Amino acid sequence: MPDRAPAPPAAPAPSLQPTRDPRVTLDDLLEVVLNKGAVLHLDLIIAVADIPLIGVNVRAAIAGMETMLEYGMLRQWDEATRAWAERSGGRGLGLRDGERLITKMFGGHRLTGEVYSAWRPGNVHLTDRRLVVLRREPREILWEAELAELESAALETERAVGGEDRTRLRVRLRDGGEALLSAAEPERLHRELLRQAPGARPLAAADGNGRGTAGPDAAEDGHEGHLWYHEPRRGGALWRGGRGRLDADGLSWKSPVDARPALVLRPGELLGVRLEERDNPTGSPYTLVLDTPGGEVALAADALPGWTGPLHRMTAGGAGREADEAGQAGRDAGRENGQSPERRRDDGGPHR
Repeated sequence: MPDRAPAPPAAPAPSLQPTRDPRVTLDDLLEVVLNKGAVLHLDLIIAVADIPLIGVNVRAAIAGMETMLEYGMLRQWDEATRAWAERSGGRGLGLRDGERLITKMFGGHRLTGEVYSAWRPGNVHLTDRRLVVLRREPREILWEAELAELESAALETERAVGGEDRTRLRVRLRDGGEALLSAAEPERLHRELLRQAPGARPLAAADGNGRGTAGPDAAEDGHEGHLWYHEPRRGGALWRGGRGRLDADGLSWKSPVDARPALVLRPGELLGVRLEERDNPTGSPYTLVLDTPGGEVALAADALPGWTGPLHRMTAGGAGREADEAGQAGRDAGRENGQSPERRRDDGGPHR
């Protein structure tokens, strides 16, 4: 039996050489570290004259707190920190027995009188029993209401003195009282308020431009998840990853490294939704393009169907729903005439 030919030598394993991509920015690095996390394994030996003196062995995990908690890390520390923040946050408020602080943020109350009206700044405290606007120095409760007395809560847009549109929270009580509040995060305050006071109705309120915020039906079409935003910049637009949220208040996008949302679209500001073949970070050929009064907004997502449907229904305050109904009527008529309707992808793009 002839000898077998010797097996070819195995290819050497590729060395781990550092690479550099000039397109990667610090935002991209922070996005990966916060959302995915990084694990460091380091063995270091410090030697003098080839004599090892000090050894260092490091095992470290770096990630955002949400990622850490998802993998079961730092849970005890997180619970203790949240409990401490809750106690310190309600210190100036004076919590009642068994009362729990839900959220606290900068805000104010609009004082309306017969002679003048003005904003009084302070902190907005939402507990599981009350909604309070408190000024610490000098200490004064600017406005307060029991959650059980709330009849409705609605977001509305007000034109500020500088010409900017500001989102306010209008609260109506069962006894006929009413208050207009400002908050650093009005959308979040509105959501938490409706959760703590289920008897309060999320009414639609008209803003200063005659538009209206979406009512409770739009909340059923909401969606939330990872979303890429083609953010305009002075040196050229840049794709950034972040968290998108679509609910009754509209569409918002926020990067993990930003303090405030970089993109906020109210329901009345969305004029059209379409898919175009453009390059984007997801690898999909389709980019979601939104038409707004200020121009186009480009978004990308790994799962487009979850965004396209709710966005179409939000378009122009419900015009998207009318378009869906008209399109369905046209398809039904086509079937009656023996015509086959155009096949569409689930994400709204045409089949190839």
